Amino acid sequence: MSHPKAVILASGGLDSTVTAAIAQADGLDLYLLTIDYGQRHAIEVTKASAIARWLKAKEHKILELDLRLFGGSALTGPIAVPRHTSLDDLQEGIPVTYVPARNTIFLSLAVAYAEVLQATRIYFGANILDYSGYPDCRPEFIEAFMNVARLGTKIGAEGAQIEILTPLIEMSKAEIILKGRDLDVPFHLTHSCYAPLENGQICGQCESCLFRQEGFQSAGFDDPACVQQ
Repeated sequence: MSHPKAVILASGGLDSTVTAAIAQADGLDLYLLTIDYGQRHAIEVTKASAIARWLKAKEHKILELDLRLFGGSALTGPIAVPRHTSLDDLQEGIPVTYVPARNTIFLSLAVAYAEVLQATRIYFGANILDYSGYPDCRPEFIEAFMNVARLGTKIGAEGAQIEILTPLIEMSKAEIILKGRDLDVPFHLTHSCYAPLENGQICGQCESCLFRQEGFQSAGFDDPACVQQ
């Protein structure tokens, strides 16, 4: 039995995995798209493949697009990923882990994939609370991009709308984790660290690690990914 199709931007991280599980619970056939963009934490691409198998995705495409050619970010260039002792130590403003126009690029690719599939839903794990004020995670950006997709695609010109769904966008990390637990998300398969060691072990001090640690603490249970290390 076929179901409506949805494209999932799947990074291999916690948020995108919970988002994919929500799409699955919505009764959709999942088509995962992972971008290998030369990120420092490329281990997440391997994690995304394991998650795609857990989800029994209809398809999982891994697209190589090396943004190290541009650099401009601690994730794609020689800039060091900042280490912190706590979330209180984070500086205000957009951090050096912001990758220029990353979500604009990723959503453009997701729209192209959706149009080929004739899918009208894209699920994207953007969140405005725990991601350091990245400008391309804001609801107004998502709304504007939906308008771009409507104006710039064949499917839009023919009267359909590609909807970009961001079910986590205003949830705290603890709320996301609790939602994932309700959906039996295999947290041990997910990866969040921006600066993992060569053996894949997390650094524990980058902003992404700290947000994840605080989320599990607030949710009231241990992070299975950390327990395994």
